[in-house]
Amino acid sequence: MAKNEKIRLSAETQHADENAFLALKAIAGYSPANPVYSLATVTARYDAMRAAAEVELRAQNALDAARDAAIAAQWEHHNLILGVKDQVIAQFGADSDEVASLGLKKKSERKAPARTGKASK
Repeated sequence: MAKNEKIRLSAETQHADENAFLALKAIAGYSPANPVYSLATVTARYDAMRAAAEVELRAQNALDAARDAAIAAQWEHHNLILGVKDQVIAQFGADSDEVASLGLKKKSERKAPARTGKASK
């Protein structure tokens, strides 16, 4: 059988398997010696595979929706915090301890820009 049944089959292999299954359904008088390979068993496993793929698709869609909701909530919170910082600066001033408590630098702690001289010729 397969070497590693923990990884997905390639799209080409899946397509070839589905084509073989459809061709098997068209074979009149197919009666294998081993009942494990009967058309009824193969059809049941095909239906189970399709149902599992449908469940996976629904779960992936739910995960995508949950991720989108979490990202939207993060951005909403971030934008609110930015507004809070602006409000604290407006209320208490740019050089207040309240500004520093939010993780911002006080105005007096900022370094003055250094002038650069012209290059000599």
